[in-house]
Amino acid sequence: MKWILPGIAVSLLLGANVYGSDSTKVKKKHLPEENGGIALPAGFRAIVVADNLGGARHLAVQKNGDVYVKLDNAKKGKGILRLHDKNGDGVADDVTGFANYGGTGIAIKDNYLYASSNTDVYRYKLNAKGEVIDTANAENIVTKLINRRTHNTKSLVLDNDGNIYVTIGSPSNACQLKDRTKGSPSPDPCPLLDSTGGIWQFKADKPGQSYNNGIRYATGIRNVVGLDWNQSVNELYAMQHGRDNFNTLFPEMYDEEKSADLPAEELLRIKKGDDFGWPYCYFDQFQHKKVLAPEYGGDGKKEGRCAEKKYPVYGFPAHWAPNGLLFYTGDQFPARYRNGAFIAFHGSWNRAPRPQGGYCVVFLPFNKDGMPSGEFEMFADGFAGADVSPNGARFRPCGLAQGPDGSLYISDDKKGRIWKVNYSGK
Repeated sequence: MKWILPGIAVSLLLGANVYGSDSTKVKKKHLPEENGGIALPAGFRAIVVADNLGGARHLAVQKNGDVYVKLDNAKKGKGILRLHDKNGDGVADDVTGFANYGGTGIAIKDNYLYASSNTDVYRYKLNAKGEVIDTANAENIVTKLINRRTHNTKSLVLDNDGNIYVTIGSPSNACQLKDRTKGSPSPDPCPLLDSTGGIWQFKADKPGQSYNNGIRYATGIRNVVGLDWNQSVNELYAMQHGRDNFNTLFPEMYDEEKSADLPAEELLRIKKGDDFGWPYCYFDQFQHKKVLAPEYGGDGKKEGRCAEKKYPVYGFPAHWAPNGLLFYTGDQFPARYRNGAFIAFHGSWNRAPRPQGGYCVVFLPFNKDGMPSGEFEMFADGFAGADVSPNGARFRPCGLAQGPDGSLYISDDKKGRIWKVNYSGK
């Protein structure tokens, strides 16, 4: 079904500088700034659970409130950190770690902790307290996945039937033989799609799996970092990072303004066998249709083969870099948030001549049928500070997780700050 909500004006989405100068390491109960330096809607408050952890990517929260954080690079030989709050004030009193590998993906399901490097997926047995029983001996569930310079993260999520889904991003912008180079051809069919550019399904309890015994669950997806299993409809959803370089590669078709606005960052509802069209197609949120990429004969309007590809259920502004997706199932937040989606946008680098965008967490309401039911709205903002750019940003949101009390956790992979957001109504 070709269905999409209208886009949102970019001017609404630039975060204000809500804090002063950079702080030193946060001390317990003595935060130097309100809400740990971010802006939230009325009635919401944030505390800093931990700070300066390193590149904190995705995170998962155990039933006892312990927070497990995956670091992009192991720090002092520890790529997974366990944050433990001894006295119940929300701030981690004890930080321990294990797993000498970097990566992004982490999840908890059926008394196991799952975590990924950029090539493998491991799992660890949890005891009744929610602690990893043997940190030195993990089961290697998936191995030997392609790891190249770009789009190499292996995010993961589990369903309710014993399967694990792993994202394998394409190391390319548009499948050119020489990436991001004007005039370099893009093969047809794109050879990268045999082992990248999609989501693979594996068994959650079977060691030693790889491409030969996994299932390519969905294809035609350039790169996914944020994904989640929507429990209300029992289906997989993911956020795609759209392509870049329209103006530099095809200035005769796309000026700088168009290149800043296209293509949409796509929210995908995924069923087995879906093909979303990359690299042949991209979603134009202004025309509300998938159009043929210029590398494959497109002119910015022609649909061609793209008319048969799977459409997204929502299109967000271009280049915002969605790195986290969470469907909220808790009862702490007001009822309107239940079963809706939170998306963490890492932030753009290539929206010139317009200001860079993203660096925020937004909320998108959903209906009972698993479809967006309104426009997205700003939820947490101000992460970047005064300099809204990759190098200048103070924080860059990446991962999202829900606590057992219905709180929302947000990770930052610039310095390694973790926020816990609660609703008090005051």
